Amino acid sequence: MTAATSSTERRYQSGFGNEYASEAVPGALPQGRNNPQRGPLDLYTELLSGTAFTAPRHENRRTWLYRRQPSVVSGRYQPYAQPLWTTGADREVALPPEPLRWHPQPLDEAAAKADFIDGMRTIAANGDAESQVGIGSLMYLAGRSMERRAFVNADGEMLVVPQQGRLVITTELGVLDVKPGEIAVLPRGMAFKVALPDGLSRGYVCENYGAHFRLPELGPIGSNGLANARDFQAPVAAFETEEGGYEIVKKFGGRFWQAPMKQSPFNVVAWHGNLSPVKYDTAHFMVIGSISFDHPDPSIFTVLTSPSDTPGTANCDFVIFPPRWMVMENTFRPPWFHRNLMSEFMGLVLGEYDAKPGGFKPGGASLHNCMVPHGPDEEAFDKATHADLKPHKLDNTLAFMFESRYRFIPTNFALKSPALDTDYADCWAGLKDQFKA
Repeated sequence: MTAATSSTERRYQSGFGNEYASEAVPGALPQGRNNPQRGPLDLYTELLSGTAFTAPRHENRRTWLYRRQPSVVSGRYQPYAQPLWTTGADREVALPPEPLRWHPQPLDEAAAKADFIDGMRTIAANGDAESQVGIGSLMYLAGRSMERRAFVNADGEMLVVPQQGRLVITTELGVLDVKPGEIAVLPRGMAFKVALPDGLSRGYVCENYGAHFRLPELGPIGSNGLANARDFQAPVAAFETEEGGYEIVKKFGGRFWQAPMKQSPFNVVAWHGNLSPVKYDTAHFMVIGSISFDHPDPSIFTVLTSPSDTPGTANCDFVIFPPRWMVMENTFRPPWFHRNLMSEFMGLVLGEYDAKPGGFKPGGASLHNCMVPHGPDEEAFDKATHADLKPHKLDNTLAFMFESRYRFIPTNFALKSPALDTDYADCWAGLKDQFKA
């Protein structure tokens, strides 16, 4: 296969962070060396380094590309306007220590005209891309596929969580088909474009300025469980053959730039390495929970983590709340009321979230920053305290959380959005003093 967007039966490679190798044309991968004097089939050799050369071996990420033309062949960059995709925390925003929630952002006429890049909106962010710490929590609202247009993010890797509509993500290394319930991780600096086979689409993005996402340590869980490496899928090599130019949009230092390119950036005929885009179906997550009493810490649902310089205190944890059985005895089964050192940005892909059965809708979002109290609303509390504690399956649901050690600052777009739920705090107003001495 040579056309990067023509296949209806995708093939993938299995694993996360391992050494992959793929060639779209037999003989395109050199043997026994990475950079021969003359590349196989007269291809150019190019190295994409996702970490410093001297990073420890177990953390080093890089991939060798064998392509028809190197990525350095492009026109000059000019500024490009994308004012709603902001980077890092805006320290000028005075944010009270209160919970925030947004109703689903509408898929309106403006969304219908936008592609994946122009339809991106930063909801909240922390840290600083230049310092390589923190994350941005974004949503995309789009109705137009990227055709002869590609995007490169030099500020961070992107974790994409579709909520409505499938995505066909063409990358330099091949193609990923990603549907709601699945996620994709796109490396920093790798060109990609997004097609929308279902039309109007909405979803969430974590732009990770910090350390690469990786699988969390399992500790006493053992060698298996949670998200297993074998369930992640990397693309096989595929390249476009259609002639004609491309527009390259690059995010660099929080600003956007565009340049013409006479050839397709998706011209990699073969590659090998361990820096690769991947997709993952959350239905494969091995849920672990209590089978006696008490609700476990939500960290038991961590899919991927981006560590910080403080062990166990993440730059970002990507946590999901998938279908699962609840069997705990003499236990308040929804998440307990709590105040957390970590800051939590949540989204809902489908169904209901058990702690907010009414007000939290698919496509919506909530933000509970450091030490901001939150927990089940009045309806969830009443139901849980009177429930018959038989085994019960939470089904047809998928919520997630971007949890970070750094406080999230919402953008002006988010704070002025009509989707902001100004009555959110009222969901706890009916929780009365029930103390009986």
